[in-house]
Amino acid sequence: MALAAGVPGAAVPSTPAATPSRLLVKVCGMRDAAALAKVAALGPDFLGFIFAPKSPRFVGDVLAPELVRALPPAIWKVGVFVNETTENIFATAHRFSLAAVQLHGQETPAQCEELNEGGLLVMKAFSVGEKVDFDALLPYVPYCDYFLFDTKGAVPGGNGTTFNWNLLQSYNLPVPYFLAGGLGLEHAAELAALRLPCLAGVDLNSCFETAPGVKDAARLAQMLTQLRPGAPSI
Repeated sequence: MALAAGVPGAAVPSTPAATPSRLLVKVCGMRDAAALAKVAALGPDFLGFIFAPKSPRFVGDVLAPELVRALPPAIWKVGVFVNETTENIFATAHRFSLAAVQLHGQETPAQCEELNEGGLLVMKAFSVGEKVDFDALLPYVPYCDYFLFDTKGAVPGGNGTTFNWNLLQSYNLPVPYFLAGGLGLEHAAELAALRLPCLAGVDLNSCFETAPGVKDAARLAQMLTQLRPGAPSI
C-alpha cells in the first residue's frame, strides 16, 4: 500500500490505519463556507471537495482556497477529480493545500502512481453494479492508499443509491476501502455493525444535504454519534 506524504504546504495528518478500530468518516461534496465550518467542527476524518465541472457540487470559485487551507490539521482534505490531468490535479492540490486525491473516472494505474509519488494520498473510486471484478483492481494496488466503492449510475458519483454490500464479502486485496452511495441516517446502525474484509470507512454526501454542496451539520452529527460514540455534537 502506498504511503503518501502530502504536497508541500499541506497540513498532513497521520495516515489512518489500514484497519482502524472504528469506521473512518469522509464527508464529501463540501462547497458552502458556513456549512464547512460547522461540519469541520464535528471532526470527520476526511473532507472532500469536488473539482469536476459537471458536478452540482463543483467547488469552482464558490469556496475560497484559504477557507480550505485553514481547516483543522487533523482533517484530511481530499480533492475529487474525474478524468483530470495530473498537472491540473497537482495545481489544484497546491492551491487548496490538499493532502489527498479521490479519482472518480477512468484514471489509469500509471496516473495513480504519478500522484502517489508526488506526495498525495490516493483514493481510487470504482462503480459497483451487480458484481465486482476484483481482478481489474489488481494493477492499482501498489499505488492506492484506499479504494472507494460507489453505486454504478448515470454519473460518476452522487447518485444517491446504495449497492449490495455483500458483494464485498469476497474481497481479498490488501488495499482498505470506503463504502459510498446513498448512505444516510437509516443505515447508521447497520454500518456500525458491518463486518467486511478490509472495510475502512464510509463516504457521506447527498443524503445529508439541504441543497447540492450544502451539508446539514445537525444530521451529520447524529450520524457520527451512531458510527463512533463520543463524537462531537452541535
